[in-house]
Amino acid sequence: RDVTGVQTCALPISGRRAPLLDEDAALVARPRSRLEITARVPDPPRCALEGIRVFDFSWFLASAGGTRFLAALGAEVIKVEFHTNPDTRMGAMAPIGGRAARAGAIGPLPPEKDPNMGGQFNNKNTGKRGISLNVRDPRGLEIAKSLIARSDIVAEGFSPGVLDRWGLGWDQLRAIKPDIIYAQQSGMGSYGTYGRFRSVGPVAAAFAGSAEMSGLPAPAMPAGWGYSYLDWLGAYSFSLAMLSALYHRDRTGRGQYIDASQCEAGLFSGGTSYLDSSANGRASVRTGNRSPHRPATPHGAYPSAGTDAWIAIACFDEAEWSALRTVAGSALDDPRFATLADRLRHQDALDAAVAAWTRTREGRTLMADLQAAGVPAGVCQTAPDRVERDPQLAHLHWLTEVTGTRIGTWPVAEVPVKMSATPACVAGPTNRGAPCYGEDNDYVYGELLGLTEQEIKQLAADGVI
Repeated sequence: RDVTGVQTCALPISGRRAPLLDEDAALVARPRSRLEITARVPDPPRCALEGIRVFDFSWFLASAGGTRFLAALGAEVIKVEFHTNPDTRMGAMAPIGGRAARAGAIGPLPPEKDPNMGGQFNNKNTGKRGISLNVRDPRGLEIAKSLIARSDIVAEGFSPGVLDRWGLGWDQLRAIKPDIIYAQQSGMGSYGTYGRFRSVGPVAAAFAGSAEMSGLPAPAMPAGWGYSYLDWLGAYSFSLAMLSALYHRDRTGRGQYIDASQCEAGLFSGGTSYLDSSANGRASVRTGNRSPHRPATPHGAYPSAGTDAWIAIACFDEAEWSALRTVAGSALDDPRFATLADRLRHQDALDAAVAAWTRTREGRTLMADLQAAGVPAGVCQTAPDRVERDPQLAHLHWLTEVTGTRIGTWPVAEVPVKMSATPACVAGPTNRGAPCYGEDNDYVYGELLGLTEQEIKQLAADGVI
């Protein structure tokens, strides 16, 4: 920026920084008027990735979630499906009429069979465009190549080797567009002993060791995780890799191939266990709430008033224990609990005493009383608690409502970052929920490729789109 505060950088071309030519350098060197400066600088992009196009073969969450973030940052993401092998559209079906229908219902709603009503699909593909395309048909393959030539990234989440069999492997893609970025997400990576394994998040978590680390102490069996965390961890790392590749291309003009794996993303979740093993020679063991490395007692989830209602409480030192006793009154008066060492020796008796007291108290009120006294405590929230009643998530607008053509107005998880200059929005440039099957065929094939209405109808009749 010069002293006027007006930006004086070289103009971007197709999303990339333009080289500073000799005549530009001379112009920068001489004084310029504010009018001249302003005339050379375009309006700033509304979103960070405005002008970037992603040709999206992703499916399931780890890959589709990654391109979802790019859509939220302003990229035009064109999701490709074909009816013989659709994405997971039938998962977590939403009711016809959206939230309004759900709010007025008593008891379970009738089962929904429309593939455009999948709540899970809507959550991971919000803000994208959607086309139907049969890449196995030679005409469909040529259409794909035409769209790839107009794209910045090709992203996919199939088992390794699928795009190669279609004739869209890395060598073919860079022959179509030399600076293309090819991003491939899989469970184990594309090469090596497990490179051709088919997997989803829980399988990758088992290979990463995450499932083994979760659960009660032995002799209980590992419990695994109750949710496929590696799907979201994979999505985060996948989007980061694509953003890094865009930055690299911006600086060098060269594309690249990205080989991302959920298993490797999952290894980060066990970092402390790996470090403890390598540095101290201690094997990872499941300790539950009774870890020998940082003893605390009481330390657990205890029942509160109501049906299946719980509150987590932890006391790591005497000050926190004293604060807990102040809130509990005489309920925890017992000589067996006098010191931390005493409480550790009598943990079962202490847990029983704490549970007998907490089950008489309403959870959120008790949480507020304990936190005010300096005791680490929090209610164990159900999914409805998080969606409808969590005050912090409400403050962050963690859930936002978007409107899809068929699903109606329905809540989805917002982007977990806030950007002041180029706002991120889960609805992306389309400002809507996930696309219905083939919803944007007319836009993509008509406006982007220039096909006539009759040509599009013929491709549909022939099973190409």
